[in-house]
Amino acid sequence: MPLIESSTYQGPPAYLFNGHFETIIPSIFRKIEGVKYHRERFNTTDGDFLDLDWSKVNSKKRLIISHGLEGSSDRHYVKGLVKLANSKNMDALAWNNRSCSGEINIAPKLYHHGASDDLKAVIDHVIAQGSYNEIYLTGISMGGAQTLKYLGESGRNLPSQIKKAAVYSTPCNLASSAATLKLRKNAFYKKRFLGKLKVKMINKASQFPDLIDLQLLEKVNNFDQFDTHFTAPLHGFRDASDFYKSVSADNWMTEIQIPTLVVNALNDPLLGDACFPVELARNHPHLFLETPKRGGHTGFVLKKQEFTWVEGRIMQFLKD
Repeated sequence: MPLIESSTYQGPPAYLFNGHFETIIPSIFRKIEGVKYHRERFNTTDGDFLDLDWSKVNSKKRLIISHGLEGSSDRHYVKGLVKLANSKNMDALAWNNRSCSGEINIAPKLYHHGASDDLKAVIDHVIAQGSYNEIYLTGISMGGAQTLKYLGESGRNLPSQIKKAAVYSTPCNLASSAATLKLRKNAFYKKRFLGKLKVKMINKASQFPDLIDLQLLEKVNNFDQFDTHFTAPLHGFRDASDFYKSVSADNWMTEIQIPTLVVNALNDPLLGDACFPVELARNHPHLFLETPKRGGHTGFVLKKQEFTWVEGRIMQFLKD
């Protein structure tokens, strides 16, 4: 069965001695040099835009990368995969969710964990170019959830060019992941994410003054409040609970039809128990679940190595 009982990751350097250090230190200090993008602005059917960053080596194979919450194509975990893919003779495309490319988007809505419609638009755009015989998908954290949702929604109608997928540090169950941000030990992550999202709301209020209540925004101090008063109404949901339940990737994962790897570290501070779909993987012919004991959230650092263990693991899975 595709449940991988023993992971090959042996853990990080000694100075990264718990899941928080494994998460925070690489996020702040890790740099990937030498990645040069060509940016394409892709116009969406609702009058908005997505910025797509390409890194080509003239291959017939393409890796499409989806970034995490408040991330972008510039994040180290994206550039690491881009550089490694290029070194393995694979073109890479890192797409930016709405408002994440350095320029605020046009439409009232932004993006969220269930925004698989934008991912689908990007994939359809790539396929329409007719340049790639093989397409592979990967996603990190929120981008992993978007990827899993897209794969499940597509089911047997998935384009034949898409061969495999691999995601990591992925909130397979959004409510379970969101609950971790209520924990006192995770106050750092809550403050960081919420602060960035509040800035996005202020920018959106300058575009749509009647849509965003800035006085209410000032009073928001947790994600339940933010998602109930801002994320949910902007994207057509009743409240935070309805949003989490409606877009959670595990609603669709049973329908995945291609080999798909999920790597989630057991000490990931941002994943709750329901983000480890052990029973589903045991009984699913295409879903491979690997749960290293260490790794943190988007960590998986290797001593004196440019690429992380999980980046190498993803490329191994996709290329085998």
